[in-house]
Amino acid sequence: MTELEESQPLLQWLEPLTDAIRLRLLYLVDTQELSVGELASALQLPQSTISRHLKRLLEAGWVVRRSEGTASLYRRASARMDKTAQQLWNLTEQECSGDPACIEDARRAAEIISDRKVDTRDFFGAVGGEWTELRRELFGAALEHEPLLAFLDPAWTIADLGCGTGASAAEMALWVHGIEAIDREEAMLDAARLRLADHDNIRFHQADLKAIPLEDSSVDAALISLVLHHIESPLEVIREASRIVRSGGPILIIDMVEHQREAYRDTMGHVHLGFSEEDLRSWANACGCQMATLQRLRSDTGSTGPALFVARVSAC
Repeated sequence: MTELEESQPLLQWLEPLTDAIRLRLLYLVDTQELSVGELASALQLPQSTISRHLKRLLEAGWVVRRSEGTASLYRRASARMDKTAQQLWNLTEQECSGDPACIEDARRAAEIISDRKVDTRDFFGAVGGEWTELRRELFGAALEHEPLLAFLDPAWTIADLGCGTGASAAEMALWVHGIEAIDREEAMLDAARLRLADHDNIRFHQADLKAIPLEDSSVDAALISLVLHHIESPLEVIREASRIVRSGGPILIIDMVEHQREAYRDTMGHVHLGFSEEDLRSWANACGCQMATLQRLRSDTGSTGPALFVARVSAC
């Protein structure tokens, strides 16, 4: 037997692992069965791309396929792997477990699995997996989050920093005393004024968020939603927010978790590729504030962007 023939089994297992997409797929199907559509949603890639890579993994013996109705479910083929393949997978799994892309894929897959429909005999069991969709069909999407805004203190005035076209202000305006809507771009404010024309408790300000035209401790809370990744120095914005919010009042920050989508710098003008919890805590500490909580938001399985977080900072 030649040296090449002896090394062929290793090459057979190794070659499919040279593609990053196939590694991400294997990491997801290591402990769970997923369909092509579910894998496409988790990796945010076209189904045709997923199918092509699954075919190669299937041919190489890395995955097995099982049919359930009209769907094909895929899982890593652990039973048929020899010692060489198992050693390769141990190294690969260890590498993937620390890779940001694989971690994001796994989080999206968990959301997809949690949304799967279930089938039991009584009514609520039968519609259990479909209840979210049924409720939305009956009452609309507003039921999901809008009533929770009633938790806001009706006496509050909230500063919407980087208000954009006023989407957040429109949600909050019905539930609080007033909104201070602030944005640097006049075009954004024009759109916000149009959207919010029916509300008489909103004031608009064209200003840089590093120099907000409001008095110290003049508002009860501040919202900074999907703004900081456009700002060179997020610390300065958080410091200004802390200045205008009364002591102990909440500053709510919504933005992207750290990601590796470098193209966003060119296509959307992003200065930062998301933020870590350490970033937020260091900025809060630098302002003399306290970060009460940071929670990653559930990913929408139909979304194409990075995951989001919400952080609550208490003004000093």
